[in-house]
Amino acid sequence: MNALDPKAELAVLHYGDAEYEIKRPGRYVLCAVSGVKIPLDALRYWNAALQEAYAGPKEALQRWREIGKQA
Repeated sequence: MNALDPKAELAVLHYGDAEYEIKRPGRYVLCAVSGVKIPLDALRYWNAALQEAYAGPKEALQRWREIGKQA
């Protein structure tokens, strides 16, 4: 892949309840908990209210617990 290709970059998404909208094309987003790069084709966990992506169920649960302690 060409380094100048916009798909080599960080994507910007708007997270909905069941799907997301690509605002700026890219290959990956960052996990809000771990900072890990998540390829868009592997993105399965996010929080629409917080507009955050998570690498997996472990990270999503961790954030959910953190939010619950603040409420």
